Amino acid sequence: MKKISLFFLFFLLTALPIFAQEDIKITHAPYLQNLGENEVTIVWTVNKPSIGWVELAPDDGTHYYQTERPKFFNAKNGIKLTSTVHAVHLKGLKPGTRYRYRVYSQEVLSHVGWRVIYGNVAATSVYGKEPLAFQTSDHGRQTVNFAMVNDIHGKSDVLEKLISHCDLKSTDMFLFNGDMVSIFNSEKEIFEGFMDKATALFASEIPMYYTRGNHETRGSFATAFQDYFSPKQEHIYYTFRQGPVCFVILDSGEDKPDSDLEYAGINVYDQYRTEQAEWLKGVLESKEYKEAPFKVVVCHIPPFGGWHGDQEVLDKFIPLLNNAGVDIMLCGHLHRYIRNEAKDGVKFPVIVNSNNTVLKAEAQNNKLSIKVLDQDGKEVDKLIVNK
Repeated sequence: MKKISLFFLFFLLTALPIFAQEDIKITHAPYLQNLGENEVTIVWTVNKPSIGWVELAPDDGTHYYQTERPKFFNAKNGIKLTSTVHAVHLKGLKPGTRYRYRVYSQEVLSHVGWRVIYGNVAATSVYGKEPLAFQTSDHGRQTVNFAMVNDIHGKSDVLEKLISHCDLKSTDMFLFNGDMVSIFNSEKEIFEGFMDKATALFASEIPMYYTRGNHETRGSFATAFQDYFSPKQEHIYYTFRQGPVCFVILDSGEDKPDSDLEYAGINVYDQYRTEQAEWLKGVLESKEYKEAPFKVVVCHIPPFGGWHGDQEVLDKFIPLLNNAGVDIMLCGHLHRYIRNEAKDGVKFPVIVNSNNTVLKAEAQNNKLSIKVLDQDGKEVDKLIVNK
């Protein structure tokens, strides 16, 4: 009897840590990246190493579980990835079409040789509330409404105030134009700083396109930036089309020379911007760019100010853009609002949005209307670009 009691006590002591372990859960809600006419990437995080997938359904009025929905996995080269950060690239979608979705993660307890032991599953809800949904872009749309914020530096309360001046029912997309954090040392800065607030407000259903700022290049976690933003793209500079606008997203890198003491010899942004300029030459000759009624360039560091990064943008990007029919360039970085009209050196208007203002725009086939509002909703500036 004593041996049985000792064995039972030993079992409890060894099993207790297993039973006490936290169950798998979604730690940061899904958000949309790089939404286009035929594709979108959905990103979310969990607290346990797991496989992840997205279940997709048309928004056709049927019950979400009228039938089994197709599953698309976070996978690479035919193998499901085990991770706490999941990014699923959905392809083959129809333009201008609304879809419903649900994300799942199943814990991987052990993977030894060919044997994989799975644990529990976490998923977004489709029972107590409507499934999450998104609508693909459409090049043929006559209008598009978008908004831009930048230089939030982890102040999610400021982000919320600025977004409160946007009508989310009519806003098709958001631009985050850099320095949304002050430093990238961990995942914590991303979500506590701005993304948890963004997903709570809109980012699970309205796409956000991210332009990296110079502060996102700093910190030991900086190399993980693309795990969270544009994770299925070749680069973190890219183009996309929404309605009558082609957006060119440039990555201006750091603002000081690569040799600066602050960078500890880790940066090679001069070379990076040179390579990016070669890519830009091809973009400006593309059919997608040339056929768009409006061309909008988004770049964190503006082409003026006198610092090294400013001069690099001016020397490497502006000569190409000057001959490409750019309608406007949207920047941040300076923490104050500036509007420069077209002139000899830069042949198109440049708006530098403040860290305390939100830029709202509506583009039609023949008119681009821009308003800039402060945290209280007061109009700071407005601009109309006519075709």
